[in-house]
Amino acid sequence: MPIRIRLDEMLMQRRMSLVELADRTGVSAANLAVLKSGEAQALRFSTLSALCRELGCAPGDLLVFEPGLETVIEDEL
Repeated sequence: MPIRIRLDEMLMQRRMSLVELADRTGVSAANLAVLKSGEAQALRFSTLSALCRELGCAPGDLLVFEPGLETVIEDEL
């Protein structure tokens, strides 16, 4: 998937733990870990909104399009 979620970078910049973000957003730490690892296949707008609210950012700060990644993934299949 050519879309990457920059959750790890955002947490480091804000000196916030995954558990703290989970408490503040109501999103489980397990689900946030899936997002952080890049294993997520979908992201609800309500989750994105909660993340942006608590991290003080815009969706474009969390989501990055990296062209070429889809080619790498397709080659692995």
